[in-house]
Amino acid sequence: MKKYAFGVDIGGTTIKMGFFETSGKMLDKWEIKTNTENNGASILEDVARAVDNKLAQESISKNDVQGIGIGVPGPVMADGTVNKCVNLGWGVFNVAEQLQNLSGLSVKVGNDANVAALGEMWQGGGKGFTDVVMVTLGTGVGGGIIIGGKMVSGATGAGGEIGHVMVNEDEIELCGCGKCGCLEQYASATGIVRIAKRKLATTTAETSLRNFDELTAKDVFDEAKAGDAVAVGLVDEVGKILGTALANIACVVNPQAFVIGGGVSKAGKILTDNIEKYYVERTFHACRGAKFELASLGNDAGMYGCVRMLLED
Repeated sequence: MKKYAFGVDIGGTTIKMGFFETSGKMLDKWEIKTNTENNGASILEDVARAVDNKLAQESISKNDVQGIGIGVPGPVMADGTVNKCVNLGWGVFNVAEQLQNLSGLSVKVGNDANVAALGEMWQGGGKGFTDVVMVTLGTGVGGGIIIGGKMVSGATGAGGEIGHVMVNEDEIELCGCGKCGCLEQYASATGIVRIAKRKLATTTAETSLRNFDELTAKDVFDEAKAGDAVAVGLVDEVGKILGTALANIACVVNPQAFVIGGGVSKAGKILTDNIEKYYVERTFHACRGAKFELASLGNDAGMYGCVRMLLED
């Protein structure tokens, strides 16, 4: 008998909803608006209604549904309590309990970056591995740690927040978290542009990077691929910072693979090769064999991970 499940990835603007077989096959996906009015009071009601509508449309009984997995942009405790989601207006409350009451289905909740890592391990770039560190390089730097096929959330739900590992104690500009010198300030899309602009302000070298009105991280990688010496140097610097940070993380969790995702990962091999070069040079010898893979599920990773979470013991 087939079993079904819902993977729900709640973002600040939209809620991505996926309808799956528990084998990992996605049957359908759609989005609904995230209603953040009244501190997000109706978000879970909207999710429960969308689930009911889908089951009615497919003529499927709730008895045949494993449950609903939810990914949220904030720290999550083991019992499904969310420890504030600023983007949604949520304070501290038990999301699993509330949605279970609204939907009549079993519910599990995880941090959005952690469930994305779980999804990539299950059906994406980390498939075939059980010990994975996912690094998401986007506007910020997110992370997720999977050990033995399970998410490491930590005591207060902040496990995997690798974007806030300190990599430069001499930094004077503030990170969004309020500290200085975080990995996010150098390896995110915005961080790469920031260090590129710093470089352009202090070098007299000729470089095509000066030709862009609004320089982006993609421009830096594209120009490096084309052989621009300043861009090549910047990509090397990003690889050194990331490779060193991941070498340190490996000494703690010893993963089989690092999965690199987010918009910056579209740079591809030039990025992973530079990270791996410094990683191998700087990590503990027993950790050197870790593989570097690119994420492959894109924006669907969180939905896959939410379903995989339901299948955990």
